[in-house]
Amino acid sequence: MSFPHQDSGDDAEFDDNGYDRPSKSQVKRDLLALVDLGKQLIDLSPGQLRQLPLEERLYEAIREAQRTTSREGLRRQTHFVGKLLRIAPVDEIRHQLDVWENGSREETAAMHRLEGLRDRLLADDEALTTLLQTHPSADVQQLRAVIRAARKESQQNAALNPGQEPQRKQYRALFQALKALLA
Repeated sequence: MSFPHQDSGDDAEFDDNGYDRPSKSQVKRDLLALVDLGKQLIDLSPGQLRQLPLEERLYEAIREAQRTTSREGLRRQTHFVGKLLRIAPVDEIRHQLDVWENGSREETAAMHRLEGLRDRLLADDEALTTLLQTHPSADVQQLRAVIRAARKESQQNAALNPGQEPQRKQYRALFQALKALLA
């Protein structure tokens, strides 16, 4: 016995088992993924929700879930949000959530790089020469003045007795100057 879809020569629309649509298990996995996305959206602030490409009905459903206090009511509202997400631009929403989550990691890494550069500038004059070569538009006098003040502050902090609070004003000022330069 031969199957009609095997004779047509067009097998691109069928899976390995000869089905032309997703399995029930796959559909269920997809729907559960939408419910999980809905849970993430419910955890967001109203300001963040407004930045997402959400239809008004979906936005209101999420806000209603945020106001719901009963466990069963929240479960039902979360599933309703998942249902509404079927017609939403899920890829755009996930992308924005990923940017928000990973953006902070990138910012943290950038801060660590700036802190390392600040420490090198305080330890070695050659670091300033290298920085000025890569950023010729930098205000040399201002940078040197801030570095000098931070070094002086660091020496004063080294002479403090135990228990005395070190000063960090110039140390922070150097960080802000570097942040402004490299922005």
